[in-house]
Amino acid sequence: MEQKDRLRQLPAVDQLLRHPLLQEMVQEDHNLVVQTARQVLTDWRQRIMAGETALPGGEELVREIGARYSQAARSSLRPVINATGIVLHTNLGRAVLSPAAVTAVQVAARRYTNLEFDLEKGQRGNRYEHVVGLLQELTGAEGVLVVNNNAAAVLLSLAALAAGRETIVSRGQLVEIGGSFRVPEVMAQSGTRLVEVGTTNKTHLRDYETALGVESALLLKVHPSNYRIQGFSHEVTTAELVALGRRWQIPVMEDLGSGVLVDLSADGIAGEPTVQDEIEQGVDILTFSGDKLLGGPQAGIILGRRELVARIARHPLARALRVDKMTLAALEATLKAYRNPQRAVREIPTLAALLAQPEELRRRAEQLRELLVRVLGSETGVTCKQVTSRAGGGSLPLTELPSWGVAIRLEQVASHELAGRLRQGEPPVLARVQDDALILDVRTLLPGEGEELARALAAALGDLSTDDRS
Repeated sequence: MEQKDRLRQLPAVDQLLRHPLLQEMVQEDHNLVVQTARQVLTDWRQRIMAGETALPGGEELVREIGARYSQAARSSLRPVINATGIVLHTNLGRAVLSPAAVTAVQVAARRYTNLEFDLEKGQRGNRYEHVVGLLQELTGAEGVLVVNNNAAAVLLSLAALAAGRETIVSRGQLVEIGGSFRVPEVMAQSGTRLVEVGTTNKTHLRDYETALGVESALLLKVHPSNYRIQGFSHEVTTAELVALGRRWQIPVMEDLGSGVLVDLSADGIAGEPTVQDEIEQGVDILTFSGDKLLGGPQAGIILGRRELVARIARHPLARALRVDKMTLAALEATLKAYRNPQRAVREIPTLAALLAQPEELRRRAEQLRELLVRVLGSETGVTCKQVTSRAGGGSLPLTELPSWGVAIRLEQVASHELAGRLRQGEPPVLARVQDDALILDVRTLLPGEGEELARALAAALGDLSTDDRS
């Protein structure tokens, strides 16, 4: 058959759309099905013109259109199963919200709300009032402001309090976090002039004192959330810096980074100061994230002296960086749990995952192994294994969390290939490969995800069998 004849044999779009297998899709989104059918036919025309001799049948074209439509119609932002053992995985959205926070978001999303309306006075209100009282109660801070993330909180605070003047910070605290966010660059963008003091590993109080002058607007302390300097090192404590600021009548600002409202040291997680402790020591402005150790939505929380927070809130950037009603709803629900620390640990997924005990994790790993053995039809290559989890998200960089997981090592497929198949499955499963085995860390599995993971593994191995037959 000549090339022109093969091209003429391709059916028209209208003819394909009448096929029963596409009717439901046509009802869902007629335009997308038409667009997909045209693209499939265009691709086949190009293949034929490039020398392809095979001619697709109508059923083959319909199946291809259906597969492409399903792919195009599927949401780009998809739920995944996190079996990496990294609790606050930045690439996977960091903190998982509590059931109460999820419900609050759903209600706020479905209905009109009193976001900026005072129901008692019948006039415009302040959107931040929904969380101000809670944060004051929980932290002891006078003033409260919430923006869209901690980087924004730092930028806004510096711009409002120190633009055109100097901000003094230890050289060892000029950090870079994920996404190339660098403290010096944020400071430059805010309009303040950076004054570095001390050295990378050692900064003393006298270094700050020597740098102070008439142009000094802020003393800045940056908590090393994602790294630690160990060995021959020294840093000025918060209390020492606050005392120096008081003597010179210069505000002290601290970028706490992660921010935690419960003391984790009793559970073996040390080195992370609580928000309450830093406020009690007299820090004038404190910023931290909502979606890290707090376990809430992405937000940047600014706490501190009432008059300074008011100045920050009046800055023009404050409106550009404000949060929406769904963020506030989730944050309010999350904060309410902290009124009872035991409830917070029980209900907030981030805290529950971080504080899960090894014996409980071992029991969960054994249950997962039983599920996976049933899928595989054999116990060979499927074992429970002690592993190490991490907090992630730029939090607790030196903390290793003893955990348990299931290790899978199969003869018919390399572990890295199996990891890829799971990652591209439905739902996608994110795991890690270690010592030539696929590791599924149960610390970061949510309730009910074990069954989903087992089905995903079955599908991945089923795809493998199909590939082998072809």
